[in-house]
Amino acid sequence: MTALEFTYNIGKVSKSLKPFALRLTKDVEDANDLLQDTLLKAFTNRDKYTDGTNLKAWLYTIMKNTFITNYQRMVRKNTFIDTTDNLHYINSMDSSTDNTAYSSFAQDDINRAVNSLEDTYRTPFMMHFRGFKYHEIAARLDIPIGTVKNRIHIARKELKDRLKVYAYQA
Repeated sequence: MTALEFTYNIGKVSKSLKPFALRLTKDVEDANDLLQDTLLKAFTNRDKYTDGTNLKAWLYTIMKNTFITNYQRMVRKNTFIDTTDNLHYINSMDSSTDNTAYSSFAQDDINRAVNSLEDTYRTPFMMHFRGFKYHEIAARLDIPIGTVKNRIHIARKELKDRLKVYAYQA
């Protein structure tokens, strides 16, 4: 493939790279930078591309690897090292603890809400929660699969109403 053909093909495929870059970076400017870095690496490594292979997949791989490398570089750059005799990592998670009070309150509320469901709804819901498939629940409870789905749906709806104080607010 000539340099002109390679450039033309990359131009066609590069439009589909922008959304992927945006999903990785979650920022328009960072996505533009990542796209530019990817295209630069593709052009400089054109000799490593094999004719007949999937150009789009090759570019996606370059972009993903570039993003990972940049992310790891940023993490290393943001890690502060204390140069005293102890050599502690300042942002180390080894010495931090989480405040579990909120999660234990939430777990208590969830357990209370599940236990307040009627048995006809709680039993299929809990079986599904534990990993049973709809047809397995139907067979064990000896009820139609449509009834199982309906009861699980109603249980979810009731739990959602009872636990709406924990709904995510953006």
